[in-house]
Amino acid sequence: MTASDPRQALNIVIVGHVDHGKSTIIGRLLHDTDSLPPEKLAELQAICDKRGMPLEWSFLLDSFQAERDQAITIDATQIRFRSAARDYVVIDAPGHRAFLKNMMSGAARAAAAVLVVDALEGVQEQTRRHACLLHLLGIRQLCVAINKMDLADYDAERYAALRAEVRDYLRDLGLEAAAVVPIAARGGDNLVHYSRSMPWYEGPTLLEALDRFVPPAPPVAAPLRFVVQDVYRVDERRILVGRVESGALRVGDRLVLSPGTETACVRSIEAWNAADPPAEARAGQSIGITLDAPVYVERGHVASHAEHAPALTYVFRANLFWLGRKPLTVGSQYRCRLGTSEAVVAVQAVERVIDTDTLAGAPTDEVRQNEVAEVVLRARQMLAVDQHADLPATGRFVLIDGFETVAGGSVSMEGYPDQRHLYVSKASNVYAVDHLTSPASRAWRNGHWGAVLWFTGLSGSGKSTIAMRLEQRLFAKGYQVFVLDGDNVRKGLCADLGFSPEDRAENIRRVGELAALFAEAGTVVITALISPYRSDRERARLAAGKAFHEIHVKADLATCESRDPKGLYRRARAGEIPSFTGISAPYEAPDAPELVIDTQALPVDACVDLLVRHVERHIGLKHSATA
Repeated sequence: MTASDPRQALNIVIVGHVDHGKSTIIGRLLHDTDSLPPEKLAELQAICDKRGMPLEWSFLLDSFQAERDQAITIDATQIRFRSAARDYVVIDAPGHRAFLKNMMSGAARAAAAVLVVDALEGVQEQTRRHACLLHLLGIRQLCVAINKMDLADYDAERYAALRAEVRDYLRDLGLEAAAVVPIAARGGDNLVHYSRSMPWYEGPTLLEALDRFVPPAPPVAAPLRFVVQDVYRVDERRILVGRVESGALRVGDRLVLSPGTETACVRSIEAWNAADPPAEARAGQSIGITLDAPVYVERGHVASHAEHAPALTYVFRANLFWLGRKPLTVGSQYRCRLGTSEAVVAVQAVERVIDTDTLAGAPTDEVRQNEVAEVVLRARQMLAVDQHADLPATGRFVLIDGFETVAGGSVSMEGYPDQRHLYVSKASNVYAVDHLTSPASRAWRNGHWGAVLWFTGLSGSGKSTIAMRLEQRLFAKGYQVFVLDGDNVRKGLCADLGFSPEDRAENIRRVGELAALFAEAGTVVITALISPYRSDRERARLAAGKAFHEIHVKADLATCESRDPKGLYRRARAGEIPSFTGISAPYEAPDAPELVIDTQALPVDACVDLLVRHVERHIGLKHSATA
């Protein structure tokens, strides 16, 4: 696909601060590319004559009477024009602060953008905010139009100063402007034809800059995502209806239905008003399919090929733009709409709110209206998600509070594992074996019940030190006890694993299953691992059942970093250790642990005393029998 492909339509959004001339630019482009019907120009002239004002190109787009009266655009308007190279669908997004929700919905459909800056007013708050939103929405093709150069006397120095300011700001965002074009939209300067008033400018016209944009790769080349909208029963057949958001599916394809892990083959593809059932469906088509097996599927499920399935997770990072009147706060719950699925999510953390002036971020517990933030969201149920950078159509979401949309955002799995492989069992012909020795008999022989004391906390919080001291104390009291330390298990049991989010999850899964077997054998097993993800610890709890005791060895990051017994924080700060918990990877503290050991407030011996009392109360036969 090339930029010069004839008659290929490209969606472009025009954004910028209110009254910087976005609608005027589009109106003039329509006229100068001969895309405007003659009767429309006459209608526009009549409107302006009636109002006793010069020809106002923006009235072509401001179709609502309220917009003409207030001179602001309040909805995202789509309109077409064509150049010699291609067709364009232009989205004129509102710049007024009160209508940012409409701007976001318009920009989400665009493949490229024009950021408009007034030559006199320069870069404004909304200019920066709209640039942030373009970055948030994943739009990487961008040019800048410095408008109203006629009001700045076509001053080359003013243009050069604004070009440098805008380029620097965009570069800090991770965006690069393909061109910064000085224009005077009312007179058509440098829109389609070069301006005689700016002979010092040697770059492309605005239209030439647009023609250089490359259309996005067709979504049919991306991994398959068939989003289920509903399930119908027709003539005893069960038809899954929905839209192919990306990729293609064919009769006979084996699909995995997420967020489950069940698979089935496509028996048929159903299409409306089709003479014959199609053998293939591609991105953009709304279809129905039948499967060769009665797997559980409902609205919100996503069908894909197994080798390119979406990630499964309870928790994900989100870059979002907050639109709600009430601030977003840690602990608040909202409905999250991902594709056709809905789930209740809680705000686990607000990692930072981005200052659109400086692009600096600061930790906070709330996000206010029209702020851009990076947050962590946790769902009550397993979700199927895609990284927005990989598959935008299934990597975007909205948050709903009551009946109001309060945020739009994009999904990032940075620092969090895909949990799919943890739910796929590869074993077959496996049967449970019942032991002839009961847990009560083992407890009577040992003098205590088997248990898993799961220590979790940041590196340097004191987990290993306290675990070894506790093992020594309990052994002296006659307990069958053993420590599984994070470093030790990686020398053997988990020697094949690294420190990616997926490898961390597998490390915890193995240790959790091993610890559960220890507990079943009647041993008190102490695990001393960072285990940063709540979902992994919950899986370990599920394996051990009632024998599981989560112990939060608590110390804040500053304290742990000051201790730094292995020098790991120093190396992480120097960039030598990627994905280090607390620095470049997340740590999710327990919600409701059985015990909290605060190593900032208590010496080691006092911490061990608390743990011994906990063990005797809940695991020792004498104490637990009378409890």
